[in-house]
Amino acid sequence: MDIASVIGLSLGAFLLLFGTLQAGLSPLDLLNIPSVFITFGGATAATMLSQPWEGTLALGKITQKAFKAPKFDLPNLITTLVSFSEKARREGLLALEDDINELPEEFLRKGIQLVVDGTDPELVRNIMETEIDNVAKRHLNGRSWWDSFGGLAPGFGMLGTLIGLIAMLNNLGGGDPSAIGSGMAAALITTLYGSLGANLVAIPFVRKLTRRSEDELLIKQVMVEGTLSIQSGDNPRIVKEKLASFLAPVDRTQLKEEEG
Repeated sequence: MDIASVIGLSLGAFLLLFGTLQAGLSPLDLLNIPSVFITFGGATAATMLSQPWEGTLALGKITQKAFKAPKFDLPNLITTLVSFSEKARREGLLALEDDINELPEEFLRKGIQLVVDGTDPELVRNIMETEIDNVAKRHLNGRSWWDSFGGLAPGFGMLGTLIGLIAMLNNLGGGDPSAIGSGMAAALITTLYGSLGANLVAIPFVRKLTRRSEDELLIKQVMVEGTLSIQSGDNPRIVKEKLASFLAPVDRTQLKEEEG
């Protein structure tokens, strides 16, 4: 579980509630069922219209990734690749065949298998980088649902506000001045809903999913460079230094500690 996502969403909802109470309002004052239908229902319908049906069906699975902490261990991956480099230099590339099935990452297994099979290095790079590009496209398509929702929700909030203003103006003929205040409040609630849906939910989800994608693609790029270094017979120390350049300074320290 990604504690940052849970805390961020919970804290945002709490502060909104706290601010409402401090303003002298009841949470029920912000509840307006027609506004919910217009803003969230309309934005959802328009997003479904703009996205393939498969994207809507996969929404739950994709959204879960924003709340799941990544399991990537880049220092451990580098250590594994360096050990493969040492073994390949000592016993030959064919000696790695026994270790391929023990690798947890299918992408890395495929790369090492290509190396063991004697595939041309340029072809190995092309195959692995093509897969990386396809993964990036799938990630982009996956988060595009929330991206569309975040762009559409404020617009439907404004649309609901216009509908509320029209209803308020229609009621002015009744001669009740209090209807103006209550009508204006109901009209503005839809704008609130649209801004809330975009800025507290959709946009943060898109940014978190983008970060998840960047982290995964970085891992795969390390696998590509490590695999090609093993194939070319680079010195294990050079392999370690090359791959350590992908790490933040604190992680490089962890890598040295693991070696120790």
